[in-house]
Amino acid sequence: MSRPSWGYGDRNGPIHWNELFPIADGDRQSPIEIETKEVKYDSSLQPLRINYDPTSAKIISNSGHSFSVDFDDTEDKSVLRGGPLSGTYRLRQFHFHWGSADDQGSEHTVDGMEYSAELHVVHWNSDKYSSFVEAAHEPDGLAVLGIFLKRGEHNLQLQKITDILDAIKEKGKQMRFTNFDPLSLLPLTRDYWTYPGSLTVPPLLESVIWIIFKQPISISSQQLAKFRSLSCTAEGEAADFMLSNHRPPQPLKGRKVRASFRS
Repeated sequence: MSRPSWGYGDRNGPIHWNELFPIADGDRQSPIEIETKEVKYDSSLQPLRINYDPTSAKIISNSGHSFSVDFDDTEDKSVLRGGPLSGTYRLRQFHFHWGSADDQGSEHTVDGMEYSAELHVVHWNSDKYSSFVEAAHEPDGLAVLGIFLKRGEHNLQLQKITDILDAIKEKGKQMRFTNFDPLSLLPLTRDYWTYPGSLTVPPLLESVIWIIFKQPISISSQQLAKFRSLSCTAEGEAADFMLSNHRPPQPLKGRKVRASFRS
């Protein structure tokens, strides 16, 4: 009998993930609520150094839980350095989380406030580990940039992605997608919070150094609707739309959140 799958529905959603993945109740789970009054400014946090090569973008695909853009990570073409990180982290992929309503859908929250969606840009420590899979099992293996999306103006950079979503509407579909620079999706102001956490989707491995930008980027209601028009089911199956795919905040359990800026 095959292992039951996880998802975001009533029967297989985040509240049930610990039945399949006991680490869901671990000590450094993500996302979290960022309580700004509890955050400490850390003067030792460096500016981020981000160098992305648009030609390293490869494919865009529908996993049934979100959609992602994958990058060639066989060499240090697109990398993240600086900030709270030691060494070089290679860009692996980026994906989004959103909700069924326009104004709730981010995974991390700030002082109880949710944003419309959240972008995760995933990197792995290529200085210490030989592959993404190996790095994903180590406490300093992954670094994820988290960017809030706030409903407002149409986002022209995001349009390059939403224009192509109809081609990957069903689970398992993918197509070539290159010459895209993820830097175009990052906010201009690079103030950030950082803390040790986990993947926010199963297997929920506690291997992520999170870097959450304070400044959101914009997304329009039409673009959010495009996200929700994707299907969790494969072609030929009854359509089940990806209306919501975010995990709620998890207990902090003594972890400290640091800021690169004075509030």
